[in-house]
Amino acid sequence: MRFLITGGAGFIGSHLSERLLDRGDHVVLLDNLSTGSIENIRHLKNCERMEYHLDSIENRQLIAELVDDADVIVHLAAAVGVRLIVESPVRTIETNVNGTQLILEAAAKKRKLVLTASTSEVYGKSTQVPFREEADLVLGPTTKGRWSYAASKALDEFLALSYWKEKKVPVIVVRLFNTVGPRQTGRYGMVLPNFVRQALDNAAITIFGDGKQSRCFCDVRDTVQALIRLIDSERAVGEVVNIGNTEEITIEDLAQRVKQRTGSSSQVEFIPYDKAYEPGFEDMMRRVPCVDKLEALTGFRPQTPLNEIIDRVASYLREKRGATSSRVATGNIA
Repeated sequence: MRFLITGGAGFIGSHLSERLLDRGDHVVLLDNLSTGSIENIRHLKNCERMEYHLDSIENRQLIAELVDDADVIVHLAAAVGVRLIVESPVRTIETNVNGTQLILEAAAKKRKLVLTASTSEVYGKSTQVPFREEADLVLGPTTKGRWSYAASKALDEFLALSYWKEKKVPVIVVRLFNTVGPRQTGRYGMVLPNFVRQALDNAAITIFGDGKQSRCFCDVRDTVQALIRLIDSERAVGEVVNIGNTEEITIEDLAQRVKQRTGSSSQVEFIPYDKAYEPGFEDMMRRVPCVDKLEALTGFRPQTPLNEIIDRVASYLREKRGATSSRVATGNIA
């Protein structure tokens, strides 16, 4: 099959590309490198079944051509990370909504299958844990920009499902819960790579808020497996599906776990949300998925233990640092 992956040079996109190429598919990547990196796909560039385009998802002509050539479109391109959302709300809304609409418009011409990535953020301040796909969404006020990301992704979901109902475009909507693993950057506020990086430096591990908020972390290999199984399932068309691990941990305990797994001497420090992000910042206290629907549709549920996930991230960062040190020593660093 021929896949078009928007945001293909990003963290999840690069791992998905690897898996698809390994099984013999043809993969076309589109990325403007705003949050992705060519480094993520450098090892794939020599594969004759992979091509990439460094361009914006708002290039309507290019999108039309790439979608027309594809059998399946995996739409991952989006503004990501809490820090980016707080600092660039206009970019967040425009990137998410406009990009999704352009993809769906192009796919509608020949009713191409579109899997679009949403987020656990859409559940907002709901306390009905674990979060189920048919549950109400509880967002904060529009005066708090922090909720603009959740609102834009919820609108993406409405758009996708409307194209399915009205224009019969086959769509699958996935809500991702804290996907983590090698290649993920902490640049925009992703907590686990930041914690591991700080621990390896024996620097202070900085927790935003009081650390009592809890999350579930899903290994990127599990996320990719879930995505592929959903794409291969006709029963998934027209559905909204959670993808995540159900192992819950508070952020404070996560910091301690990272410190323990890396053998770090780091101290743990707490930074109020007002200083970390903006005055009046609101967070979700718990974010736990129900993955019964995913299992019913695909026979699969993510189960990689958190300790293994932390070890994989730490190993990746150590290897990356070792490679950088080697290039510096030989004078081969740009």
